[in-house]
Amino acid sequence: MQLARFARARFCHLPTALEPLPRLTAYLGGPQILVKRDDATGLGFGGNKTRKLEFLLGAAQAEGADTLITAGGVQSNHCRQTAAAAARHGLFCALVLQRRVAWNHPDYERGGNVLLDRLAGAELHLVERDADLAAEIERVAGELRSSGRRPFVIPIGGSTPVGALGYVAAGLELLAQADAMGRPIDAILHASGSGGTQAGLLVALQALGADVPVIGISVSEPKEELEATVGELAGRTAALLGTAAPPRAAVEVQDGYVGADYGQPTAGMREAVHLCAGLEGLFLDPVYTGKAMAGLIDLVRQHRFARDQTVVFVHTGGTPALFPYLDALTG
Repeated sequence: MQLARFARARFCHLPTALEPLPRLTAYLGGPQILVKRDDATGLGFGGNKTRKLEFLLGAAQAEGADTLITAGGVQSNHCRQTAAAAARHGLFCALVLQRRVAWNHPDYERGGNVLLDRLAGAELHLVERDADLAAEIERVAGELRSSGRRPFVIPIGGSTPVGALGYVAAGLELLAQADAMGRPIDAILHASGSGGTQAGLLVALQALGADVPVIGISVSEPKEELEATVGELAGRTAALLGTAAPPRAAVEVQDGYVGADYGQPTAGMREAVHLCAGLEGLFLDPVYTGKAMAGLIDLVRQHRFARDQTVVFVHTGGTPALFPYLDALTG
């Protein structure tokens, strides 16, 4: 498996730290919890999408693109990091932002990630919840082509086989760090949305023969639907690399922590955000990592893990979204 065969624009701060969370571990009474700090990847407030964008931007540059186009929710972390990557490499960026979340805070469409999108110079196209995002992206791309630009379209979340290569590399990095620490890993847990992070990790573990469960905590889709998405993407990513695909049984999604809908606060998310900030000085976000940590905390309380096991929580970033959720977190 040679990732060096693929075009890659290197701008991540790697390797990201793998560090213990001793006070949270003590509070929960075990297992030993480590955090993989992919919130600290270095580009535009960091996050997991930066790893994917190294390979996606490499592909865009190989095609001679001068513009990046992608889409997501109004407070999309992927869109913010795409805008930052485009700015850093002198590319134009157009973002299609969908009003997926019914949230009335006045800063929701102007603060947090939206502010950062604008500061990075992105052109924003806001559309309603019922809009066809694929059609909207193609409409914007067509307008840009007509104006003489050469756009490179990145699907939602950067979750393509090329994008998932970023988390194949992350999986290799994570296991090497754990080995250097002398810490066998018993499970990896993270927020799962568009599926690329989980798919990439599964492909890496399969290639190394590491029998470590990767548990995706869904932030939006039902378990069966997201497991199918992850499994299909993992298979396509493995095929791109010329390696064996992970077995379907290796794909695990827990969907009991979404709450009323994507982006809607939950009591578990609030507890997780406050616990990690108050015990570890670690800031999670209300949409992705807060719900993922709520899932980890609940699984610990259900005795899914033994006290002497080691669980890695992959912090996928998203902290700029804390600010538009001020009322939900402090009320």
